[in-house]
Amino acid sequence: MTESKHYPQHIDLEPVMHARGTVRLPGSKSISNRTLLLAALAQGETTIHGLLASDDTLVMLKALQELGIGWRQLDDHTHVVQGGGGAFPNQKADLFMGNAGTAIRPLTAALAVVKGDYTLHGVSRMHERPIGDLVEALNEVGARIEYTGNPGYPPLHIRPGQVETRRMSVRGNVSSQFLTALLMAAPLMARTQPLTIEVVGELISKPYIEITLNLMRRFGVQVDQDGWSAFTVQPGQQYKSPRSIRVEGDASSASYFLAAGAIAGGPVRVEGVGRDSIQGDVRFADALELMGATITRGEDWIEARADAPLKAIDADFNHIPDAAMTIAVAALYADGPSTLRNIASWRVKETDRLAAMATELRKLGATVEEGPDYLRVTPPGELSPATIDTYDDHRMAMCFSLASLDGQARRGNAMRINDPKCVAKTFPNYFETFASIAKDELF
Repeated sequence: MTESKHYPQHIDLEPVMHARGTVRLPGSKSISNRTLLLAALAQGETTIHGLLASDDTLVMLKALQELGIGWRQLDDHTHVVQGGGGAFPNQKADLFMGNAGTAIRPLTAALAVVKGDYTLHGVSRMHERPIGDLVEALNEVGARIEYTGNPGYPPLHIRPGQVETRRMSVRGNVSSQFLTALLMAAPLMARTQPLTIEVVGELISKPYIEITLNLMRRFGVQVDQDGWSAFTVQPGQQYKSPRSIRVEGDASSASYFLAAGAIAGGPVRVEGVGRDSIQGDVRFADALELMGATITRGEDWIEARADAPLKAIDADFNHIPDAAMTIAVAALYADGPSTLRNIASWRVKETDRLAAMATELRKLGATVEEGPDYLRVTPPGELSPATIDTYDDHRMAMCFSLASLDGQARRGNAMRINDPKCVAKTFPNYFETFASIAKDELF
């Protein structure tokens, strides 16, 4: 994997009048880590093209290595994984999961089923991110997972259990990753009888479940779906390598560049995702259209431009919670107050993003109302120069780079971004890429 960029303690961004250019996106984090685990569980060898080179995928690769899964790297973004055929060669391992939710949650489910003695732990913030709904769902059907710290949170100790059931349930309103984890482990549990996973309550972030189901099909497992309330895996299905698979560009990362085009004229084109993407976050472009941006879509690209200041928006963003953070910053350039609704899941991400966004937006002069599951942003006449804290959260750093854009609303101002190295989680060279579409240098 490519090593993380060594950024200084902060980056100073000067106001930029115009954004234009083309960006080739890094691979999707969600697709990368799902694909790595499915390749590890499959029969046969899988060549993965376009794999994201980042902290979170490195966490998954190292964990698979500790579990005895062989892999080799052909270049920065191409890896060959030797599948374990539904098992991990090493039945005892101590796994460091960093702050990678897309790694620890699916691995927890898989390890609980395959029978072994495993411990999983991460950075301090990981130990504050809930995993209780997933653990309880598994323990109720025979898994043996113990909390070794605070109940409901990592770190975890997994011992051999005996998972036998035809039905299990999991809450859907905290994180869709819990359902994704159970779905990916389902073929390992449904060896002799069907397994139905029922969703209790509202399922948030449905597009991420669509990614999971799509990739499971690519690896030969079909899931029968009863709307969004129940998912059934028939017995006898096994993951089989598709031999070769390509990871799409990251649609969440696309949001920053598309927003830049909408704020500061454009056109800005992102390559690696397009109208046929399996990622729900491409719908971010629809939100920009509602704000008045002009969006053009191709098979493998999306382009944004604007000829006037953005319009205020009032919308439900439950389906694209990560990309919605970019809308909160774009709202600084709108013609009135914008409201982002149904975003309670922000509170259990890399940081409490609702509180963090409200705090940092106020530094820029915005009037912000923070609710339990919504954010209302009233833009100032002109943005104030500010030092932005990032809370060790990659999306905070990337979002707030947009506040340096002057654009149609003539509001941008000088920004200092603290701890820019946190972008290594998903986009190690983000700031250089951002500089490539802005006319001024960042450093």
